[in-house]
Amino acid sequence: MPPKLRLGYKASAEQFGPRELLDFAIAAEATGFDSVFVSDHFQPWRHSDGHAPFAFAWLAAAGERTSRVALGTSVVTPTFRYHPAIVAQAFGTLGVLLPGRMVLGVGTGEHLNEGALGVQWPDNRERFARLREAVKLIRLLWTEQSVTFDGDYFHTKNATIYDRPAESVPIYIGAGGPQVAKFAGRAGDGLICTSGKGMELYSEQLLPSFSDGAKESGRDAGELDRMIEVKVSYDTDRKRAMEDTKIWAALALPAEAKAGIDDPREMERLARTVEDVAHRRWLVASDPDEHIEQLRPYLDLGFNHLVFHSPGDGQARFLELYGAQILPRIRKRWG
Repeated sequence: MPPKLRLGYKASAEQFGPRELLDFAIAAEATGFDSVFVSDHFQPWRHSDGHAPFAFAWLAAAGERTSRVALGTSVVTPTFRYHPAIVAQAFGTLGVLLPGRMVLGVGTGEHLNEGALGVQWPDNRERFARLREAVKLIRLLWTEQSVTFDGDYFHTKNATIYDRPAESVPIYIGAGGPQVAKFAGRAGDGLICTSGKGMELYSEQLLPSFSDGAKESGRDAGELDRMIEVKVSYDTDRKRAMEDTKIWAALALPAEAKAGIDDPREMERLARTVEDVAHRRWLVASDPDEHIEQLRPYLDLGFNHLVFHSPGDGQARFLELYGAQILPRIRKRWG
């Protein structure tokens, strides 16, 4: 059975402190969002007014202050700062506290978050191998007793997760290319990707690869969650919507320019050089019908779980506007 349409809110932990971010999560539920996904960064993408609250603790607080929304990470790296067994323990506990509401979103990581701990940043091949091994170990710890695991990167000896929910927390895998997308279909419960990278990436690479991976594991990708973080700058004041995107100018930097950076100050310095083109990574709109047409290609491709990331400081205003003007239109047309 195909998963239902879900519309979520991205709680941007690099931009807001834990208490303010919690208030936004509560408001997201009140204004009609179905899910709240939080980023898990040790360091933010900009130093000025930056934040980096601990996602696991924040999710527990958000779960106790909300009652309906699904909650998850987009995404955790379970391979460097955290041993995968610790991630399994953390999300086992969260799954017991909030049964049926948690999602563990995982990815291969960014140097910005791991380098500060002295991690020697490996190439893509090793990072992917670490992720595959981590997902395998997390699942073993959620289903087996006394797990002794001797992998290439991670090891456990008679390890047991004593507190875990009756049904395992679903694991969504973040993918930026076809190889990881195929792994997401084969070993995950859902796919996570981000918008604004050219529609061919989704239609010709990520979604077909995700489907191929699901077939390899005897499943139908149409029954798995296909989640995309959609970067939207929506405001009735178009000038304000454009200006807000400058806060996240780092997204407009080429991937190779960001890859080796482990200092938010340096990332911020580089981002200032591309502020004038930052809007290209966002769906900027001031009219509801215009905005629905911007979103339509992603929905028509088959993404069933859209998590909206708004760049501005006025998140309460965004949640109110989006909840009143955009979410009902999406549900009426695609729900």
